Amino acid sequence: MEDKQIKKVLREGYAKIAKQDSSCCAPVVSCCGNTDLAQNISKSVGYAEEELKAVPEGSNLGLGCGNPVALASLKDGETVLDLGSGAGFDCFLAANQVGENGKVIGVDMAPEMVEKAIENARKSNYKNVEFRLGEIENIPVADNSVDVVISNCVVNLAPDKGRVFKEAFRVLKPGGRLMVSDMVLLKELPDFIKSSVEACIGCLSGAIKTDEYIGAIKSAGFQEASIIDETSFPIDCIANDPTAKAIIKDFKIPPEAVKNVAGSVASIKVSAVKSI
Repeated sequence: MEDKQIKKVLREGYAKIAKQDSSCCAPVVSCCGNTDLAQNISKSVGYAEEELKAVPEGSNLGLGCGNPVALASLKDGETVLDLGSGAGFDCFLAANQVGENGKVIGVDMAPEMVEKAIENARKSNYKNVEFRLGEIENIPVADNSVDVVISNCVVNLAPDKGRVFKEAFRVLKPGGRLMVSDMVLLKELPDFIKSSVEACIGCLSGAIKTDEYIGAIKSAGFQEASIIDETSFPIDCIANDPTAKAIIKDFKIPPEAVKNVAGSVASIKVSAVKSI
């Protein structure tokens, strides 16, 4: 698909997720289509029980593949930017850490997600969080204005990942930090996954190899880019996801091939800094 078409598909897919409360790094119908399953997915990727209880109801859609906030070492008074903020889950966790003197900005390309996040902030009276409509390749944030950029399973969706990291570098203050959880490839995906619209929304077909991912961060100007943690993509999320099941059925994919797809993808947590 061309870049414009990919963005259109993503925007429409995540708009439906926002409306239906679907979840799990997956498309409109998902393996985590209710609150309990979203909570379970979040626990499995690194969120603690107290974190899940500390955010507004409806903000956790189970869309992440890690917990960037836990690793970002946020400090009171810092300004944090979340790329692909969804319903606001990570933004609210960050807001709890930076306190009243700090600020959190969430950016998302789907109007429905932004509306949902704003409503979540309103009903829980968060005063230090704001949500903006925009694409992460063209972040609606001023140069050198934020202390920390976080993102959770979103950069892999962008057609131009290099542009995303250049934008993250632009908005960070000198000495600012990047902390990203994302999906990467350990080996090439089969063509039927690469061409799948559902897999695109579900974070799979847009993923790139680890060295390419780290290379894009370094090319943007970041220093000390490193992988803090790497875990395999859970086969259960593929095996139990209704959309994945539909793909498997349509293409008559044997169980061995499904396991092979899971073995092709990993979740990584990456940190980097913008030098002073």
